[in-house]
Amino acid sequence: MSIKRTKYLIRCRLYFVLVTMLCACLSIDASAEYGDVVLNQMSEANDMRPVIYPHWFHRIRFRCKVCHNELGFIMRTGANEIDMGKISDGQYCGLCHNGDIAWGVENCDLCHSGKPGLQTGIRGGNQTGGPGQW
Repeated sequence: MSIKRTKYLIRCRLYFVLVTMLCACLSIDASAEYGDVVLNQMSEANDMRPVIYPHWFHRIRFRCKVCHNELGFIMRTGANEIDMGKISDGQYCGLCHNGDIAWGVENCDLCHSGKPGLQTGIRGGNQTGGPGQW
């Protein structure tokens, strides 16, 4: 076998491995990272994957008061009774995630992306349950 042919086969195998790995990564459910908020009080009970809310992604764009005062999010883990009806009515996430400002509720998998079984809470190194519980 020629050297050109051998190099070609090695490149093909390498591309195959890379494409296979990429496909495998894209099909994996998300797990929460540091600072993410997992919402699973109602999700799995309604046959949906848990919501992973990327807190710091939003925090670098908005001041705390935008969500915690103007949108009504209580700053304590598990204290917000958020459901799709409220979001569809423009409450909580639905004020921005309305299809005009940010994607709408018809894109379920963009929010409901957590691995089944994730518990509601904030992911991080500290016990961040809200004011007075730092």
